[in-house]
Amino acid sequence: MVRRSGVDPAELRVAVGAVSAWLRDDGVGTPGRGEIAAAVKGSARALAAGAPGHSVEVRVPPFVAVQCIEGPRHTRGTPPNVVETDARTWLLLVTGLLEFEDAVASGALTASGLRAGEVARWLPLVPL
Repeated sequence: MVRRSGVDPAELRVAVGAVSAWLRDDGVGTPGRGEIAAAVKGSARALAAGAPGHSVEVRVPPFVAVQCIEGPRHTRGTPPNVVETDARTWLLLVTGLLEFEDAVASGALTASGLRAGEVARWLPLVPL
């Protein structure tokens, strides 16, 4: 799915589309791990390609962690700017079905560090 130069937008749209019913209605059965992984990994890597840099680390365990947003590079230990959430919340953000600030307020997403909130301006990536 991912190329060295970035993510194929058509493949990302297909991956996110495969989990869209689950995102719109959590009563719908949970997609398979592979489908969720493809959507999460592809979207996180698309964010990193669109907002290159190393000042914020975005974590969606257990699927992916990427660095993005221009600024000081982080190389060791705990990064000073971290955004972390679960796969469903991440995909809700990616599709525009949830706002970054609402995810933070509800506790579904943690954003630590002065620059972590900058991720919000790059979302949504694949509006539904």
